[in-house]
Parts: sequence; structure tokens; C-alpha cells
Amino acid sequence: MAEDGRCLEVGFPHAYFARWFEEGIRDRFEALLSTFLGDGCSVRYRESRSNGPAPAAKSESRAVDFPFDSQFTFETFMVNKKNYFPLASAREVAKQAGTLFNPFVVCGAGGSGKSHLLRAIANEISKRHDPARILLTSMQDIQTSYEGDRIAARARLTDHDFLFVDDLHLIRNSLDLQQEMISVFNHFYDNRKQMVFTSPVTIASCDYLDPMLRSRLEWGLIVTLKQPDLEVRVNYVQERCRTKKLMLSREQMLTLAQRFHDFRYLQGILLKLTAYRELVRKELDERDFEQILNNTEEKTAEALSPRTVIAIVAEHQGVNPKDILGSRRNQNIALARQMAMFLCRDLLGLSFPALGRAFGGKDHSTVLYSVKKIDQIQQDDQSLKKVLKDLKRKCLLAGEQGSTA
Repeated sequence: MAEDGRCLEVGFPHAYFARWFEEGIRDRFEALLSTFLGDGCSVRYRESRSNGPAPAAKSESRAVDFPFDSQFTFETFMVNKKNYFPLASAREVAKQAGTLFNPFVVCGAGGSGKSHLLRAIANEISKRHDPARILLTSMQDIQTSYEGDRIAARARLTDHDFLFVDDLHLIRNSLDLQQEMISVFNHFYDNRKQMVFTSPVTIASCDYLDPMLRSRLEWGLIVTLKQPDLEVRVNYVQERCRTKKLMLSREQMLTLAQRFHDFRYLQGILLKLTAYRELVRKELDERDFEQILNNTEEKTAEALSPRTVIAIVAEHQGVNPKDILGSRRNQNIALARQMAMFLCRDLLGLSFPALGRAFGGKDHSTVLYSVKKIDQIQQDDQSLKKVLKDLKRKCLLAGEQGSTA
């Protein structure tokens, strides 16, 4: 560890151990390390080599921040044999950004993991490059930015070295924007700057695309994620139950994985079960479990939204929900905004960029700071901890009522 405590050095006695570490547990190790060292820290890997009479060393330094949310890594991406190629391709894109597959397009139905893979690539690239040079946005946000000053909007895009765009298919809502996107594409491609896009439909099926834009998207690599199979869904349920400390039997976990095929739906039913445990009964018996499932449709994941959480926090703190979404920094408004961000993160598991969009277009670093600040304060302030617990119960109850409405 360096004297300032901001850099940790990890050494490997042989290249074999370095490769095993990189391929198996490096992502998980760095995610855990970031929780202890905090932002602005790095890790240096040193691999000893014995080539000739004097040993040589291979060294690599990487940041351990996860500016696009530490839950989105290659390590946490639940994969099966059907999706091994998209995952392996994504790893190569992150490793050789701008030089191998550009653009890289990830297609797949909702809940297949497109956004997870998008953010995992961004997180991995941020370990070697300045995160401020990485723009992770959505097609909807690009459309909104171009409603104003188009020159400024284009400059905002091209001023970055990496461009990640979620939901590319939404360009169908602004077909006049396609020529602009061709210009942006040309800038990134000509300057060997990496582009990554996601779409729930294949590029070939987007008959509304301008032929020039379509051909450019096909210059790179297009991969398609398959829907998660039963094994992957079971693993997901197990992981979420561990995180939420929800005690379900193996049979109950298997039942959930068999009945719900989409990660979003699984997240919704697990939220509902958590709400029941916290608001009605601490121990779920088989009858409770079956009753909840029988009254659940595959709209559960939409039951609790950031808007609902913001409204509940605003009412409790005596502020207007519009102020929470705005830019005012009065102490009571700033605290309410930070509390709402913390609860949205805890209850909905949204990424920091997604939370930023939900809170009126805030930068992801602002959201990250707010969530960490509230988490640190409530560890020492028992009164705030109690308030957050009460608000969480109200939010879970609202989600319960919304899913059965």
C-alpha cells in the first residue's frame, strides 16, 4: 500500500497466477476493494518474470472506481453458454477499445442484460481512461439535448472519447436526427474512438434506419443476447435473496425462476416478497408465498418507481417533488433529494446514470456522492436511520399496493 493509502500493489510470482486472477476474480476483487478504499484510488498489478539472468517485471495500474455502478461488471453478468460469445466480445471491446470492434452493438429483448453489459464495458474502460471522457447516455436523452442548441448538443457528444448509447431503436421517434447521428458516428469512427449501442431489436429489422446509418452500424460487430435460461434465473434469484436477506427455500427460488423469465419481473416479485416480510410478517410460510405469487402478474417490476419514492420523501420532508428534481440547493431540499436518491438506489437497484436521469438529468457523480453521503450519515445518526427505515416501509407499501392495483 502506498504511503497516502490511495494505491494498493498486488504482485504475482508467475504469469500463470496473473492470468488466473484476471480471468476469474479480478472484477469482484476490484469491486470489493473500491468499497474499502473509496473513490480516487487505484491498484497496481505487478507480474514478475524470469527471462534470462535478471528478473523483469510487467506492471499495470488500474483505477478501482466504478463510475457507472459497481453492480454492473463482467463478473456479475450472469451468463450461460448461449451468451458466452456476446460476453467474450464485450470483454475484448473493453480491452482494445476503438481498435477491434467499432461500433459494438448489443441486441436482445428486454431483461436480457443489454444495459448491464453496456455499463460493464464502460466500467472496465474507466479503469484505464479518465471517466470524464466516457459518455454513457440514451437515445432519448440525445433527442432531448438536440431539441435546443444542436451545435452545442453535437459538441457535447463529440467532446468525449467513448460513446455508449442505450436504446438506439428510439431514433425512430426523431428520424430527422439520423443525419446528425451519421456525422457523430463518422467523427468517432475516423478518430478511432469506441462506440457501443444497445437495441431490443436487431439492426436488420429497423427498416426506418437511413441506409447510410444502417451500413455504418454494420461496420463493427453486432451480437444478440438470448433470454436468460432457467439456470441463470435461479442464480439471479439466489443472489438477490442474499443481498436482500430474504430467506426462501430452494423450491421457492426454483418456482420463481420457472414462473418469471425476465430479470425485471423477478426483481419485481422479490420486491413484493420483501415488502410482505417487512410490513406484514417476518417469516414467510408456504401459504403466504403461494398467495403472493397467485396475485402477481408480470407487471410487478413497474409497481414502485422513482416518481413514487420522490413523492413519499417530498411529503415527509415538507418540500415540493419538483424542487427535488430541480437544482435548488436549500438545505432541506438538498437533504430530501439525497434521501430520495439513496432510497431509489436501495429499493430499485438503479444505476447511477439512470438515477441521474430520473432526478432531472443530474450527473452520475452527483448521485454517487449523494448516496454515499446518506449511507455514511445514517450509520452514525440513529434518528436519520429511523426516518429512512420508515420511508422505506412506506415505499414498499406503495409498491405493494401499486402491483395489485
